[in-house]
Amino acid sequence: MDSLINVFVGLHVIGIAALLGGYVTQWRVMGNGTAGVARFVPGMLYGAVTMLVTGLALVALAHADDRHTNNVKLGVKLAVLVVILALVYVKRDEERVDAATFGAVGGLTAANIFIAVLWT
Repeated sequence: MDSLINVFVGLHVIGIAALLGGYVTQWRVMGNGTAGVARFVPGMLYGAVTMLVTGLALVALAHADDRHTNNVKLGVKLAVLVVILALVYVKRDEERVDAATFGAVGGLTAANIFIAVLWT
């Protein structure tokens, strides 16, 4: 069971990397003096969906293995991820995303990472 959980943790990290990597590449576009032309690339949506699916699988595997889970932490992480998913999904086809929405996705992604790492 530990090996399977580790595989899903790895996939979860890949999802985070896709979401955050897409954000950072578009952030560079905004930093080149072309403010307002950043967009949500498909990799960001795929990364967020990967995070959702693997996160749910990790919770299910933890419960199947009779491990203790912090349900409040998981609920907060799920709520933050749902907001990220909603923002990216709704704005995915727009050629330009306003700076506030773009910044919210980056901030929420960073918050989700810090919640995972620092909340014990």
